[in-house]
Formats: sequence, structure tokens, C-alpha cells
Amino acid sequence: MIPAQYDAKLVEKKWYDYWMKNNYFHSTPDHRTPYTIVIPPPNVTGVLHMGHMLNNTIQDVLIRRARLKGFNACWVPGTDHASIATEAKVVAKLKSEGIEKSDLSREEFLKHAFDWTEKYGGTILEQLKQLGCSCDWNRTKFTMDEDMSASVIRSFVDLYNKEYIYRGYRMVNWDPEAKTTLSDEEVIYEERQGKLYFLKYFIADLQGNATSEYVVVATTRPETIFGDTAVCFHPEDERYAHLQGKKLIVPIANRLVPAVFDDYIDIEFGTGSLKVTPAHDINDKNIGDKFDLEVIDIFNEDATLNSYGLHYQGKDRFVVRKEIEVELQEKGLLEKVENYTNNVGTSERTKAVIEPRLSDQWFLKMDELVKPAIKAVLETEEIKLYPSRFNNTYRHWLENIRDWNISRQLWWGQQIPAYYYGDGKEDFVVAETPEQALKLAKQRTQNEQLTIEHLKQDPDALDTWFSSWLWPISVFGGIMNPENEEYKYYYPTNDLVTGPDILFFWVARMIFAGYEYANQKPFTNVYLTGLVRDKQGRKMSKSLGNSPEPLGLIEKYGADGVRVGLLLSSSAGNDILFDEELCNQGKSFANKIWNAFRLIKGWEVANSAQPESAKVAIEWYEAKLQKTLVEIEDNFSKYRISDALMAIYKLVWDDFCSWFLEMIKPAYQQPIDKATFDKAIEMLEANLKLLHPFMPFLTEEIWHHIAQRTSEDALIIASWPEIKTFDESLITDFDFVTEIISGIRTIRKEKNISFKETITLKVINHEKTSTYFDSVLMKFGNIVDLEYVSEKVNGALSFRVKSNEYFIPISGSIDLDAEIAKLTEELKYTQGFLKSVQSKLQNEKFVNGAPQQVIDNERKKEADALAKITTLEQSLASLQ
Repeated sequence: MIPAQYDAKLVEKKWYDYWMKNNYFHSTPDHRTPYTIVIPPPNVTGVLHMGHMLNNTIQDVLIRRARLKGFNACWVPGTDHASIATEAKVVAKLKSEGIEKSDLSREEFLKHAFDWTEKYGGTILEQLKQLGCSCDWNRTKFTMDEDMSASVIRSFVDLYNKEYIYRGYRMVNWDPEAKTTLSDEEVIYEERQGKLYFLKYFIADLQGNATSEYVVVATTRPETIFGDTAVCFHPEDERYAHLQGKKLIVPIANRLVPAVFDDYIDIEFGTGSLKVTPAHDINDKNIGDKFDLEVIDIFNEDATLNSYGLHYQGKDRFVVRKEIEVELQEKGLLEKVENYTNNVGTSERTKAVIEPRLSDQWFLKMDELVKPAIKAVLETEEIKLYPSRFNNTYRHWLENIRDWNISRQLWWGQQIPAYYYGDGKEDFVVAETPEQALKLAKQRTQNEQLTIEHLKQDPDALDTWFSSWLWPISVFGGIMNPENEEYKYYYPTNDLVTGPDILFFWVARMIFAGYEYANQKPFTNVYLTGLVRDKQGRKMSKSLGNSPEPLGLIEKYGADGVRVGLLLSSSAGNDILFDEELCNQGKSFANKIWNAFRLIKGWEVANSAQPESAKVAIEWYEAKLQKTLVEIEDNFSKYRISDALMAIYKLVWDDFCSWFLEMIKPAYQQPIDKATFDKAIEMLEANLKLLHPFMPFLTEEIWHHIAQRTSEDALIIASWPEIKTFDESLITDFDFVTEIISGIRTIRKEKNISFKETITLKVINHEKTSTYFDSVLMKFGNIVDLEYVSEKVNGALSFRVKSNEYFIPISGSIDLDAEIAKLTEELKYTQGFLKSVQSKLQNEKFVNGAPQQVIDNERKKEADALAKITTLEQSLASLQ
């Protein structure tokens, strides 16, 4: 019994369980060509959002289509440990329980972190199942799995031994909220409104006391004056030439600092003077190095001021900024304050304002690693980005890349495998295990008395991206065992689907790793999706309340409806303006397909002769299907997934449901012949195969209602339709016929001729069009007699399609005189309208002064009026 209504809730759970039970998603190496996708691993404690929905729907479309095309499809799922985000959540949880991280040992903290991920981790993967994602769940990986961590540690040791990794004292990006360094790529610059403070630095006399003379120095960060160790001027700036060898007094701090001269200073900018704070600005650090200036770090790790901040010690930097303005004003040290807009670096994860900070950190040299990645994308095109406009972005970043800061002051993550055996900065060895480290330390020190207890491992963890850059390799064991069968079979992967926001964080770095460790690309194609925005173009966020709850959408519209709704509006690389109505459109499409299936299955079948109209309809639809299949293949080859879906949507909704089924539909309460019925089922099954990657649940449900199928005959493992030659003229000829049918329907509607009433049609075939579809034309028009004539037919209603003329002789039910009067009045009105339009267009003042769009609109009105007058005159002529 086929239900009257399609119930997505019942269907989705039933078929997902069925697919899982029959292990359709699992892949093992065999004789087939592999098709591999690795999921961009979401944060382990994350939940599904609209971006995930779009990204994973596209991946599922690609993997299901590959399965249907006979590839050994393998989609590897997994999660990322997301060190900064997850550690912050664990710290917050502990704090709510009255526990400080600082009170725990590393081992104790990691136990809490693993407990947290065990409780909340994997939620997002379970949610992806509700979307229909056909991942090989047996292969699920976590970046903190033992084998995955071992791969990261081995790669660190390998790169260190190649002298690509080094430890250095550098200016880094410091996140005071997460209390860790960040790479340059993790800093987001935002334009913010701030203030420019003009401070007075008094010149000191020989005894170090303030004179009456001062210079004005502008700064956006007055709280950093406690770290000033010089004031710098341009050597050619005559305004300050007399300050050579002089010292100035830092406001409030009252520290004497030298006047230094360097051509880094822009004479024309501001006051031409610069306060030099080497600990808190990279350019200041460069000046400090030139003049051997003292480096004073005034901040604690949480960006509160330390003891150098005097009476501001312990206060947050932004609190100090407000309070110090008041103090400077009161002491006469503030000349003025102006509003000022500048770019402020913020943490990509915590959104905190970044502090430049000098620190000992681990870095990865990029100069050699980047070369094959530039060549692969920009020269040989061994790897292709879709859309290709991202090539320019990729080039700019790689050609201006700096060494990667890979250490983080966190506990959640892979601990850096550096072991210190002494107090000096260089007293360390790098090894995969403490035992190997001890052996190396003994060799270096020639001290056989050393034990593991003497070694102290570096407390820092590695950047999460240093883990995930190995993802396509490490999920198949390629780092630890590069000769294993699965790695050799599945790597390199085929397609990567991700957002352009992690083109540098992840995509480019995976390319670095691929060529460094596998000496080949990690994937062939990178499909970059756009961001999902609301219909007003705003980025979705909880604060705006414009981000729908994904599982709520699935509950309301069904997974297939949501998938279609997202994909109909998502062209590669372009932002998606999401409108919930699109999901409703997807749901309506599912209902349309369901009702079409019910219509076919509801027909009684008989061993009767096949009507000519049905035979012709089948030939036409087979050609239309083949043409659409070619279009779909072309769209997929260019990663125009949305266009591929739209082609299928039009094929099914317009061609199959609106035309084909109507062409073959038997007369009321009459059976359909078996030959036509069998072909209708065959065409429906072909449609289901094309639709399956996009709407897996609905199509599998209908597939099993069509016939009793075994697990070996499920749609998910069926065969993609084969491309065959087709007659293009069948399509163009039928397109012409649809225009004739439209003309007949218009006359029936306008003249109130019932669609049940038969008519006769006479045709002057100036176009020499094919008569192949005449049987279809007669069925759709309810035409009892179709005749080709050479002269106009008097006393008939008429219309034109191109140069062909069509006449419907008037039956007795139409008042001929009233029809002539009506057409005459309409002609008279249209002629008057044309005259007024042409009068405007002949007015030079109007033509020269009006916007081009207005003139174009008037010319279109003129053309439309002329065409209508011609039609009306012909109709009148045929009636008289």
C-alpha cells in the first residue's frame, strides 16, 4: 500500500538504518577505481550549523554520485581537537566547579578534557547522519587518537631533523584570553574607531630634570608608555636635529630615554616622532635592535599590567587606557585627543584583541615547503581550485608567507616532543619518545648518569593546524606506515570541499604536507563553498538571531527538502543568501515527485496497443533525459553543483511531470498499455538515479515501492544512467509544439472554450516544421481534426508561432460580431498607445535627457505594441 502523503520523518530513519545495516557506506580496497573524500574535521565539541549543512551536503552529493558511477567511494569522517576552543570550554567548566586549571597537573587536566570530549564529542557527526551523510563511519578519526598523535609527533621530529623547525625568540601574536600565541593566519584585522592621543615628552637637561621644552608624540595606545625605551625621529627632520644626544622623559613613568634617529620614521606623518616600545611592536623591536635599546614587557599573560605599570599594576589594558587619559590630562601631559580609525588585530577564535609579544616559540620554515605548492596550483594545475578566482588569493598568500609559529601555550593537543636536560636554551633534544630522547641526551652530554627523570618535556602543545595539515595522509596511516595497502590505494584523495576562510589555515598547508611526505598532491580538486548568509546578506550569528537551527529545518521540511533548498542557491565560491522558503520549495519538489510516482502506480495496465502519442512521447523524453545527462556531467566537471541540481529539477518537474506524464496518461478510467507503462517506470527509475545524490531518502523510498528489491538492488548502489546518442531534433521540434499548445490553451481560456470541447485546427506550415508530434498536439489540444492548408481560414480564431499560422474555426457558441467588435476596440486602443509611445521617442529633448533604461523601456513598449497590432489585424482578417 502506497501512502497518500510522503512522510519524511518515517522514511529518513528507516532508510538510514537500512544503509547502515547493509554497510553500503563502508569501503575497502578492491579492483575498482577509488574515489576518496576526507571530511574537513569539525571541532570535536561543535554542533551542526548552516555552513556544515551546506559543506557536507555537497560532499554527500559527490560521494553518492561516485558510488552510482561504479567507483569505490570512501568518505572519511572525523573531528578536530580544536585546542584553543576546547581548552577554553574545559577551563570554563572546571571554573564553574570551583577548580582552577593552575591547581591541576597536566595529566589531571587532560583527563578532564578527554572526559569532556567523550561526553560532547561526536554530537556533530550524529547530526550529520540526520542530514543523510553517507560517511564510512567505521573509519571515523579524531586528531587526538593515539595513531593520529603519533603521526604528528613523527612529522615534527622529521622536520626538526631536516632543520625546517627551529626555536626562536620572536615577536608573536598573543591572545590574552586564550593565553597562547597565534599564527599570522589566526589574526583577523577589523576596522575600529579609536582615539589618537598626543602626549608631551619633556626634554631633560644634563642632570635629568625636565626643561620647559617638549616634543609631542601621537599614540593609539597610551598604556604602553611604561614600556617606552626611546623616542625616534627622522635624521633629516630639521625640527628635531637639536635633540641629537639628548634624553627625554616618558610621561608618568618619568624614565629617561634617548632620542634616536632612523629613516624608518615618516616625516610627513603625524608629528614626525615615534615612541619606541620594543616589547610590544614589531617595528619598534627592529628599531630597538638597531640601537640596542632595553626591552621592557609591561603585560602579564592576560594583558593586565605588571609591576612596570606602577600604580596601574593588575589592571586590564583597556581600563588603564581610560584611566591614564584622565591622569595625563590632570598632569598637563596630554596636548589633545582625536578620533582615529585603525585596523585592530583580533583572535580568530576568542575575538580578543591581539597583543604583540616577544617570546621563545617554535617555528616552521616555509621557504622550501611552499615551492611545490605554488607550482602545483599556479603552474602545472595539478591541483585545481574552484572557482579559479581564488588562485590570485592563493598566490598572494604563498608569495608573502612567513615562517609558521607552531607552538601554543596550551595543554590540550600534542605536546611538543622537545626534552630539556639542562638550564640553557639549547640544552634540549627532539625525539618521538622519552626513551629516544634520553639516548640522544646521553650522546650529546656524554653523561651516562642521565635518567628519564632528568628530562623535562617542553610544556607547549602544537598548533591544531599542525595536526590537521596531515589529515589526508594520517587518516590512512601514511605517516606511520607509508607502505600500507589502504594509504597506497586511497591516497591521493579526489575532491576537497571546504570554505575559502580556511584556504590558508588548512588547504594550502595540506598541500605543503602532501608534497613533503608523499611527494604528491593530497587531492586533485578543491571546491570552495561560499558563506551562508541570511536573505539580507548578513552573516549568520546567534546574536543577530538570523541563524536557523539546522535540525529544526530537517524536522520541518525533511532532510531532502533542506538539501535541495541549500543547493539551489549555492554556486561555488559565492555566498549563499539563505531563505527558508527555499527549503519549503525543496519539500514541495519532494511532494511533486511522490505524487508523480503515485499517479503512475495508480494506472491500470492492459495488454493493449500503444498509442502513437505515447510512442512519440517516450522517444522525446529519452532524448530530453540524455541531453540533460550531458548537461549534468558538464556541470559536475566544473563543480557547478547547483546548476546540476537545477537541470535535474527542471527535467523532473517540467519535462517529466508536466509534459511526459500528461502525454502518456490514459483517458479517464481507461487502462494504460503495458509497453508505455514499462517505459514510464524505466524513465522514473532513471530520474531517481539522477536525483539520489541530492535527495537520497525520497528516492530510495520510491525505488523500493516500484518493485520488491533485495539489498543487492538498493538504489544507493545502482548504476548511474549511461550517456547514449540522441536525436536533438526531437527536442527542438517538441519545443515548437509546446508553443502551439500554449497558443491553443490561451484561445480556449480567453474565448471561454471548455478544454473538454473538441476543436479543429488548420495550419499554414510556413516553417516546414515536422509533423512528428501531431498526435501529441491533438491530444493536448483536444483536437478532433488537424489539417494543413495553404490559405488563411475565414471565420476562425488565429495565432502565430514564428511564421506558422494556426486557425481554430469558430463554433456556434461564439458570437462572431461581438468577437469582431472586441478585437476592433482592442486594435484601436493599441494603435493609440503606439502613437503616444512613438511621439515620446520622436521628441529629441526626451531622448537626449532621459536615462538609457527609460528609453530602452519605451522602445520595448513600441516593439510589443507593433507585434500586438499585427496579431490583432490578422485575427480580424480571419474573422471577416
